[in-house]
Amino acid sequence: MNRHTSLRDSVFFIFTFYLCLPPHALAFKIIEPVTGAKLSAGSTVTAHVDLGKDAGIVKVRYYWYGEQDEVLVEQDDSTAMGSIVAPVAMAASAEQEPAFGGPLKVPQDGIGPMRLLAVAEISRGRLGTGSVFDEVIVKVEPSATLTTIDFETDKPLHLGRAGQSSAFGHVDSLGKIFELPIVADFADGVTRRISTPASGTGYTSSNDKVIKVVAAGLLQIVGNGKTTITVTNRGKQASLDVDVKVNDEPNEPPVADAGFNKSIKAGSRVKLSGMRSRDPEGEALYYSWSQVRGSKISLLDANNLEASFLAPIVSEPRTYRFKLRVTDKMGADSLPAFVDVTVEP
Repeated sequence: MNRHTSLRDSVFFIFTFYLCLPPHALAFKIIEPVTGAKLSAGSTVTAHVDLGKDAGIVKVRYYWYGEQDEVLVEQDDSTAMGSIVAPVAMAASAEQEPAFGGPLKVPQDGIGPMRLLAVAEISRGRLGTGSVFDEVIVKVEPSATLTTIDFETDKPLHLGRAGQSSAFGHVDSLGKIFELPIVADFADGVTRRISTPASGTGYTSSNDKVIKVVAAGLLQIVGNGKTTITVTNRGKQASLDVDVKVNDEPNEPPVADAGFNKSIKAGSRVKLSGMRSRDPEGEALYYSWSQVRGSKISLLDANNLEASFLAPIVSEPRTYRFKLRVTDKMGADSLPAFVDVTVEP
């Protein structure tokens, strides 16, 4: 056997050896339940995390959110966990089985895509404390059948200056985009919110010249008059008569643009820009930024054209998602726009 053959065989052996090693995450990661898992509302699943190379973890807290809910868990490296304003589904330590995991109850009122966020508290000795997170998106389904659907609003609904419902804020112009709160009663006695197509709800309007259905189950006022909004879900339906009397001055809704996805280094000041947002009539816009993915960070100037935050310290790339909606001076809202910011170590 010549020297070249020996070298080739050695390389092949090393490559095969590493392929046979058990996979191990390099960063803190939720390994159970997995992304895309179908879970039954109210059931109990086993939460399991891989600590990866994140040493010094002393506790892991778990939180449930709807897929597009705003993040409510504060992350503050100076206090490890910061200000917690969302209910903790479970707090797990090393003594539990599996370590930092265990039995986790799926929300009884859950339905549709939900995010499971795990935030690990890290002790860094004399350097203080910190935190790291991971999250997965799962699909939650009630095991009980749906019995009735109802609109959680005035019936009939009046939108406009004459007797408008305060639940929708200022509604006095064409172009306004809003969501109807819809709830469903199930045979297990639980009432669940089903206002989005992700929960299985479909929308129709009997008069698209008054209100038309736009993306994500949102509705847009396009004219004055009467219409009937009908929703269906799991073979059930409900209808709502709507009377619209708003300022008939033509007005198109603005368009939100949250900018391009970006990657930045931990510790950097990150700027979110809505500069590419626009109003068809060329009028000034009002801005509203919020965070919908990742452990919560402190977002500055959330009601300005440009919002900013300080990228947290991470051991592996972590993605944060932000939502932008803009409103014109006549009160018409845009559809939401999203931007992802990946923080690199």
